[in-house]
Amino acid sequence: MKLNRIMIAAPASGSGKTMITCALLQALKNRGEQVVSYKCGPDYIDPMFHEKVIGIPSRNLDTFFTGEDATRNLFLKNRTEKDFVVMEGVMGLFDGLGGIREEGSSYHLAKVTKTPIVLIIDAKGMGRSIIPMIAGFLAYDKARLIQGVILNKMSKSYYEIIKPLIEDELGIKVLGYLPDQKDIHIESRHLGLVMPNELADIQKKLQAVSEELEKTVDMEAIEHMAKHAKEILLTYKRMNWNSCFESKESSRPVIAVAKDEAFCFFYADNLLMLQEKGAVITYFSPLHDTKLPECCDALLIGGGYPELYSGELSENVKMRDAIKQALDIGMPIVAECGGFMYLHDFMIDQNGIRHAMVGRIPATCSYIGKLVRFGYVEIREKQSCFLQEGQLIKGHEFHYFDSTNNGDSCIATKPDTGREYSCVIAGENYWMGFPHLYYPSNEFFAESFVKKAEKYKKMKEHT
Repeated sequence: MKLNRIMIAAPASGSGKTMITCALLQALKNRGEQVVSYKCGPDYIDPMFHEKVIGIPSRNLDTFFTGEDATRNLFLKNRTEKDFVVMEGVMGLFDGLGGIREEGSSYHLAKVTKTPIVLIIDAKGMGRSIIPMIAGFLAYDKARLIQGVILNKMSKSYYEIIKPLIEDELGIKVLGYLPDQKDIHIESRHLGLVMPNELADIQKKLQAVSEELEKTVDMEAIEHMAKHAKEILLTYKRMNWNSCFESKESSRPVIAVAKDEAFCFFYADNLLMLQEKGAVITYFSPLHDTKLPECCDALLIGGGYPELYSGELSENVKMRDAIKQALDIGMPIVAECGGFMYLHDFMIDQNGIRHAMVGRIPATCSYIGKLVRFGYVEIREKQSCFLQEGQLIKGHEFHYFDSTNNGDSCIATKPDTGREYSCVIAGENYWMGFPHLYYPSNEFFAESFVKKAEKYKKMKEHT
């Protein structure tokens, strides 16, 4: 398949990847390109910036989660040759699993998808030292994927001096520069960037950066690079979403997904897979609604920032009671990280204030002040509930809260060190724990969840 594509990567986090990626996406959209984006790795927030601020579809790709072939298939799934794909890298270009393995790195994803790389260099405070830095990355790039460089936080006058030196000495094209955007800064908090809806005038600001990018970066060269990316083999048979179900929508189980300011972390491919397995997806807000959607047959409550809204969640007693009552009579549920916290008896926030939550899990979760069990995990059930015996599903943990009852239904293994620990509260109709799961790493999990929702739906219809 001939697919227009580039990756924006950098030597390290904090180099300006997200800002430049967003500005580039906006500039390409302004030029009339049919733009789509992908985020390398398990990050939820960058794709939300791409979707909510710029208004383009965005998904995650991760070679640790799905390996080389499946990642390539997920990438090509539902793509057309009219698409212009921009991938945003994660951390430093070569930083993969455990910071030392290629698997899970931006570079591995670029290799698997044969995607040309534009390297972003944070040039602030640097002079000629930029050259050996770039030279090192080019020398380490055995697949010769780095095809251009953008110098971030650099003045026009110095750019005109350093650009010919870089190109003469290294033979790499310098695509342009971006001045230091001191008035435009995407802030962070303990889980990463703040949410796009929390930033004042973010669309206006990104539009301004994209207009600056048009002036200082060779957009034609970037488009040429993307449109001359090598052909990539399509091995995934496209699915006709309208005909993949044997039953009509009215007879399919409905999974209600929590989606609001407090619960907003979910992988697009997870929801697509639930639909592929036969579910209808609807949404509800634990913050603003007072009852669950009518006719829902299962609940999916993912992560987010429930700790920032713990007071409001606690005050919405009708919703807490509705969820508790539904779970008490056996409605299936998958709850991850923030959703897991919400199901506790109590949550103690960063200020030490105790808030009543749903009360499904007889425990308390509280702010620890540091990352807890951070990173990738491979999860196996001790007794088969949502997975086949002996199977595993892959996920990721990123949280500053911990619980007095993290569960012991599963064993999580850190793939880089082999360390193991118990986690997850699981049973016939429930899976509740801190790990964020990536369903394409084991389709049986999604299939099992949908079947449980279908069984619950049939049980309701016969009572």
